[in-house]
Amino acid sequence: MAEGWLDFEQPLADLVTRLDELTAIGAKDEVKRVQEQIEKQKEKIYADLTPWQRVLLARHPRRPYPLDYIERFVTDFTELHGDRGFADDPALVAGLGRIEGIGFAVVGHQKGRDTKEKLRRNFGMPHPEGYRKALRVMELAARFGLPILTLVDTPGAYPGVGAEERGQGEAIARNLRDMAMLEVPIVAVVTGEGGSGGALAIAVGNRVLMQENAVYSVITPEGCASILWHDGSRGEESAKAMRMTARELREFGIVDDVVPEPLGGAHQDWDEAAHLLKDAVLANYRALSGQTGSDLVAGRVARFAAIGVYS
Repeated sequence: MAEGWLDFEQPLADLVTRLDELTAIGAKDEVKRVQEQIEKQKEKIYADLTPWQRVLLARHPRRPYPLDYIERFVTDFTELHGDRGFADDPALVAGLGRIEGIGFAVVGHQKGRDTKEKLRRNFGMPHPEGYRKALRVMELAARFGLPILTLVDTPGAYPGVGAEERGQGEAIARNLRDMAMLEVPIVAVVTGEGGSGGALAIAVGNRVLMQENAVYSVITPEGCASILWHDGSRGEESAKAMRMTARELREFGIVDDVVPEPLGGAHQDWDEAAHLLKDAVLANYRALSGQTGSDLVAGRVARFAAIGVYS
């Protein structure tokens, strides 16, 4: 298996390796032929991905995280730290900046790249102080009339003893309640993994978007398989049953729109992925910008109250 490639991408990985070899020896005619083969192979592989393949892309170690997007389209970004009660939580990034000159508060989960950063960021799984920090920044934005952008990418809130002792459930519940009442436009985007309440705690938006290869669910496929069949290795099977992909969730009305990604996934071209995401964020913000604060709150509450079927 070539480094950085997923199993189902192996035919493409082999062609890219061959291209590198031919480029090194200056075989121009062969290089052109292999480049054409690569484009055809991309179209073949990525034309109809399975839910499990999208889960793998959503978790790809080279997939851009919120700070990567912020670096590309949020100017004058100033990160704010701490919940003013316990500590700062690096698993959640929050601050103020501008997108195309428009002031925004930006909040997002940050997973970390190498082992040291993954540990510092707790693999993108926030503690209660992370959610309290996020809410503090969002309330600050509302006070000054700034729209809010949230970028969701977490396997879930951290389930450790310390997090529970400091009120993990209460922190998430408070975010759900208080975000619903903020009188400014909120655009939430699931950019990678949208895991359960840990994701929803910063995703109570007027508009909820998903990137093309993101996933959003109440539990991981492996966790679902462990509960249903007592076999976590059946994640691929449960991913299909859970209907957790962007297109499926748009059909159900859980998300409002699907943000396209570069062919092969956002990790293939961070700049293009950021460009596509920025355009989607601004289009959805502009659609909300003419509404009054009370209309925004009423629309947000109605949107989430309408989710689900019960009898």
